[in-house]
Formats: sequence, C-alpha cells, structure tokens
Amino acid sequence: MAAGMVGALAALTACSGGGGKTASSTPSATPVSTSGSGAVTSASGKLQGSWITTSGGKIVALVVSGKKAGLFVTGQKDWCQGAAGKEAGMQMIHLACADGNKQRVTGMVESVDAKSMKVTWSGRTGQETYTRAEGGKLPAVPPSHLKK
Repeated sequence: MAAGMVGALAALTACSGGGGKTASSTPSATPVSTSGSGAVTSASGKLQGSWITTSGGKIVALVVSGKKAGLFVTGQKDWCQGAAGKEAGMQMIHLACADGNKQRVTGMVESVDAKSMKVTWSGRTGQETYTRAEGGKLPAVPPSHLKK
C-alpha cells in the first residue's frame, strides 16, 4: 500500500507543474470559486507541499502548490482539486471532487508547522491532522495518528 501511496503523491505533485500532462490526465472536477471576500491569495510557504493522514482506514493525501490544492483518498476513483490560500485573514482550502464527494469541500487551516498541519473541514469530516511527506515519500517513522 505504501508504494501505491507514493505513486499517488508523485502523480498529484506532477500534475501541479503541468510537466507534459495531457488534458485526459487531469481531473475533471471544476475548481471551486471562493465566496465572501473573493479569491484566495497564495498559500503561505508553510502550507506548500505534500501532506498525509488516515481516515476510516484509508490514506488521505493533500498537495498544495501555489494557490492550487489537490486531494486523493485511497479507494476513491476520482480525486479533488481546488484552491488554497489566505481568505479573510485565514488559511483556507476549497476543493471540488469529480465524483461529487462533499466530505472535504471547505477546510480552515487551524495550525501548520514544518511537520504537521491541522485542518478543520466543514461537514462530517471535522478536524484532521496531516503529516508532511517530504519529496513524495511517506514519513520514515509514521506519527502516532498514522499508526494502527
């Protein structure tokens, strides 16, 4: 499963740069426009990168690059894309999923540092704690929230 997750992280990271991907290799979800204050501005440097957590026995990978965000959950056919950045003084993540999944549509970043990030998602998902995945690799020693 770890090899598949590393591949998923690599695919998400590769999509953020364009890297010769064709239109058929990009997700079909339409990015979400933010409400209220308008568009998000660029995400802080601390938010940039690849993040992982577990939920319901599945690995959740979140990648933030510039103002773009992508999310992949193992076992889900499609993945989600959208925007991340400052909005009304807060770090926010807005996603749309091609399969219509609404579990992680709007997230507010509660805290972020070099190793972890807490995001509170609107709806049923609630708060999740993510761990930074350096260079598209899973952490060498899983943090306590990733252990079974």
